[in-house]
Amino acid sequence: MDRLSTQDASFLYVENDVNHMHIASVAIFEGPPPRNQEIEDMVSSKLHLVPRYRQRVHFVPFDMGRPVWCDDPHFDLGYHVRHTALPAPGSDSQLRTLVGRVMSQQLDRAKPLWEIWVVEGLEEDRWAMLSKSHHCMVDGVSGTDLLRVVLDDSPDSRYTPPEPWTPEPTPTGYELLKDTAGSTLSSPREAFDAVRETLGRPRRLIRELSQLGEGITSLNLSGDRTESSLNGPIGPHRRWRHAQTTISDVKKIRQAHGGTINDVVLAVITQGFRDLLLSRGEVVANRIVRTLVPVSVRKEEERGVYNNRVSAMFAELPVGIDDPVDRLAAIREQMQNLKESHQAVAAETLTSLTGFAPPALLALGARLFAGVEQRTVQTVTTNVPGPQRPLYAAGRQMLAAYPYVPLSGSVRIGVAIFSYIGQLTFGITCDAGTVDDIDILAVGIEQGVSDLLARC
Repeated sequence: MDRLSTQDASFLYVENDVNHMHIASVAIFEGPPPRNQEIEDMVSSKLHLVPRYRQRVHFVPFDMGRPVWCDDPHFDLGYHVRHTALPAPGSDSQLRTLVGRVMSQQLDRAKPLWEIWVVEGLEEDRWAMLSKSHHCMVDGVSGTDLLRVVLDDSPDSRYTPPEPWTPEPTPTGYELLKDTAGSTLSSPREAFDAVRETLGRPRRLIRELSQLGEGITSLNLSGDRTESSLNGPIGPHRRWRHAQTTISDVKKIRQAHGGTINDVVLAVITQGFRDLLLSRGEVVANRIVRTLVPVSVRKEEERGVYNNRVSAMFAELPVGIDDPVDRLAAIREQMQNLKESHQAVAAETLTSLTGFAPPALLALGARLFAGVEQRTVQTVTTNVPGPQRPLYAAGRQMLAAYPYVPLSGSVRIGVAIFSYIGQLTFGITCDAGTVDDIDILAVGIEQGVSDLLARC
């Protein structure tokens, strides 16, 4: 048995009938589409590299401990690798509609928490692959690693038969409680060892306490609380759109106007939200849209460890600024200040402290938080770097990849960014019941790139 971390468990606890906590990618491949057996052979040959793909979550009775990963004795690859097809003409619009429908369905907790959908019939002799995994299984960065594990680095890959696998016996409720008791008894000892090690390095302790204090001070979300259509109750159904540009265009903008690639990305997303709010007749003067920006705190030696190592910063998108270059300058200055404030350090530390709470209270707290309407954050913006060399599936090259970010709480729109072989793509998720104008945001993002390029 492998116990979920506090953060991983929270993604399970926060999920309900409207908060679907899976992340995903939509990859486009050159044709012709592969046979079902080809995809299953590709995945099965690599299952031993990703143990989570054959494990399911088991909950401890009465929430007395955090859930654990256990082997699924009834694992069936055919259940997780699925095929479907678009009706003619197989347009990108039809694909986006399908993605919204697939992502509106929760993953079955009685099985390993992932699915792959092979979608045939995409126009221009293309096909798509939808990869869907629960957030408790991976964060965005290791999700990219998973994509690279499952896909191939060469079009000439040959798949070997899967390595023999015998699932471990499924634990009983009594065994789960017994293991939890042992884990609880060992936790104080582990905490004491960690404190003793830290106290043995006074300079490091002083530095980390200073960073924590600065970060907590900067985590002030009491700013603009203007009523906005971006917040409110959400339903179980999703719409999904995408936009795209090139890394070379973003670098050209960065070289001309300063900042980082991430600064430019946030600036063009700001343009999209400005256009969206203006189209809804909302006042944008002197207004910001606050976004949660996930930050990976995964260390280099942790690559290949498939759990969540993610923290967060809170950025303010200055939709009230009309000039695109001035918007970029404001974001550049703000992001530099956020990095110096150690917000991500504070957020990760505060999140980890919840691990000292009894698991039943942790579960209750996460569920209550999901049901409380939050108006201090209007959206989520996550940027994940992807591979910069071609990937393949059953000999077919991946032409493009678009990300999908889940929604929760009262946030109705989220944006994910992904890079691959010189492309920069934006995946936009929205609540289907309250947002029917998401195309304005997608077009606005691409227009934001054009406007900044025109000023280079």
